[in-house]
Amino acid sequence: MSKNQNTFIKKQKAELKKRKKREKQEKMAARKDNPKSGDLDDMLAYVDQFGNISDTPPEPEPPKKEINPSQKFNRNNKF
Repeated sequence: MSKNQNTFIKKQKAELKKRKKREKQEKMAARKDNPKSGDLDDMLAYVDQFGNISDTPPEPEPPKKEINPSQKFNRNNKF
């Protein structure tokens, strides 16, 4: 009985191996049919000020006003 069981297990392993090999070949064929583009734009990712990743570049920030040193608050000045 052990001989029959051994041959059965060997057949199961061989079938499993064939099935995995066939699936692998199908996956490889599917990858070849749908190649990815290697464009630089597809590979870029942008990070916003909150740390979120997005595909679109952030909007430019408006320029900030510069404060002159003479306009700064002075403790000696009273209102």
